[in-house]
Amino acid sequence: MKKVFILLYLVFWGLNPWLRAQDLGGRIILSTLSDPTNLIPPLATDAFSHELADLLYVSLLKYDKNLQLVPWAASGYEVLDGGKRLRFKLKKNIFWFDGKPLTAEDVYFTYKLMIDPKTPTAYGEDFKLVKECRVLSPYELEVTYPKVYAGSLASWTMSILPRHILEKENLLQTKYSRNPLGAGPYKLVKWESGRNLILKANANYFEGRPYIDEVVYRVIPDMNTMFLELKAGNLDNMNLSPLQYIFQTKGRFWQKNFNKYKYLASSYTYLGYNLRHPLFKNVKLRQAIALALDKEEIVKGVLFGLGEPTIGPYKPGTWAYNTRIKDYPYNPVKAKKILEDLGYKDLDGDGFLERDGKKLEFTILTNQGNDLRLKTAIIIQYRLAQVGIKVHIRTLEWATFINEFIDKGNFETVILAWTIPLDPDLFDVWHSSKAVAGGLNFMGYKSKEVDKLLELGRETLDLSQRKKIYDRVQEILHKEQPYCFLYVPYALPIVHKRIKGIEPAPAGIGYNFIRWWIPKQYQKVNFSF
Repeated sequence: MKKVFILLYLVFWGLNPWLRAQDLGGRIILSTLSDPTNLIPPLATDAFSHELADLLYVSLLKYDKNLQLVPWAASGYEVLDGGKRLRFKLKKNIFWFDGKPLTAEDVYFTYKLMIDPKTPTAYGEDFKLVKECRVLSPYELEVTYPKVYAGSLASWTMSILPRHILEKENLLQTKYSRNPLGAGPYKLVKWESGRNLILKANANYFEGRPYIDEVVYRVIPDMNTMFLELKAGNLDNMNLSPLQYIFQTKGRFWQKNFNKYKYLASSYTYLGYNLRHPLFKNVKLRQAIALALDKEEIVKGVLFGLGEPTIGPYKPGTWAYNTRIKDYPYNPVKAKKILEDLGYKDLDGDGFLERDGKKLEFTILTNQGNDLRLKTAIIIQYRLAQVGIKVHIRTLEWATFINEFIDKGNFETVILAWTIPLDPDLFDVWHSSKAVAGGLNFMGYKSKEVDKLLELGRETLDLSQRKKIYDRVQEILHKEQPYCFLYVPYALPIVHKRIKGIEPAPAGIGYNFIRWWIPKQYQKVNFSF
C-alpha cells in the first residue's frame, strides 16, 4: 500500500515514477557568451534572454517535442468563427513566485502591454491585429480578430507577465528586468553581471518541480575558454563549434564522459547591409557581393561541412523553404563586371576599386566570442578583396554591439544570425513598418510588394496558398539581397553523461529540460560560486 501511495505521489507531482527520490536534486552548469539583455521578454531581442524566459515564465501555449502547439498555462482552447475567435481556459493551479494566482487578468494585462505604444517591444504587431480581448471569468479569456490571422495561435506562446507586479512599473527602469517574478519551473536567485546567473527549482511549479534543483549559467565570452572549462569539468554543457565537434572531442575521455548530438539548427547566419547607407542602396552592388562569395567554401571552411548553404530565411527541408530558387553561383568574373559597370575602377593600382575619389570599402561588424562569425567575416574579406572590395572587420562586446551599433543603425554591414520561427510569418523582420528604431528590421528594408505579401500571408489559412505567398517573398529577397543569406549550421550540443533524461526529438534536446536528472552519486560538483 505504501509503494502505491508513493507512486501516486510522484505522478501527481509530475515526477518520473521510476526515478529514485534520492536522484532528485543536484546542479547543472551551463554556459553563455554574454549576459541576457532584459528578463522582461517583450523588451528582449537576444536569444539568451528568451532561453531564460522559457524557464522563468509560462505562456498559454507552447511547442512540444514534435513542434506542435499544445496547451501550457491553458487547460484547453477553442478555435471559433472560422478562426476569427479564440477562447482559452486557464489551469487553476498556477501561481506566481510570490504565491499569487495566475489568472486571465494577467494574460489580458500582458496583451495590453504588447499593444501599448509606450512599450518598446519588437513583438507587438501580432497583438495589434486583435479586435477585442475579453476576460470572461478569472480563468477564461476570449480573443476576437476582425479577419483570419494565420499565426494567431502561435502568437499566444508569448510569456505571461504578472499584472499585480508590473501594472504600475516603468518597464524601462523596473528592477524586475533583473529580478523577474514569473510562474515558470525555475526562479532567478542570483545574477552577477559578467560572471554567472543562478536559478533554483520552483517547488510550486504546476507541472511538478523540475528534477534538477539548481541551474547555473556561467558567462564565458569566448568559445575556446568555454571549451577548456568543459574539459576541466567546470561545465556540463555547451554548443560545440564544428572544429570542436569533429576533432577536439574524439577519444576515450570524451566517449566516457560526454554525449554529443547533431541536428540541423533552426537558425541562419547572414551578411546584412545597412540599406540606409549610400553604398548599399544599389541592388547591383549587393548582387555583385553575392556573386563574389562561395557559400560552399564558407560552410566547409567555417563549419567543416556541418551546415548547409541557404538562400532565404527558412530552414531547408521545411515546407516553407523555396527549393526552386537557384542561388547566385560563385562567379568573381561576373562580380567584377558588375562593379565595373557601376563605375568602379582600380585607379592607383593597389588592387582595390575606387569611384569619385572614394575607395570601395566597408566594415563588417560582429560580436566578440563567436569564432564562427569571425571566421566567416575573414573568408568574406578575402573573397571580396579578389574582386577589388576592401573589407575591414571589427568585433564588439555583445551589449555594446546591440545597444550602441545595431539599435542606433551605426553600422555598414553585420554578420549575425536569426532564429527561424516555426510559423513562416516574417512580418517582424521584413515589413517596412518594422524599419524603425528598436525594430527588428534594423537593416531598413522596404518593399511595397513584400509588405503586401506578408500582410496577405497572415490572413491565409490554406497551407498551399501560404506556400505560394512565402515562396514569392523569398524570390524577392533573393533578387534584392538585403541580406546575403549564408548558411544554416548544425546544432552541436554536448552534455556530460552525468545528466540523464535527454531524449532527442524534432525540437532538439532542450524541450524536456525540466525532466533532465542527475543520479545521486553524480550530483556533487566541485565548482563553487
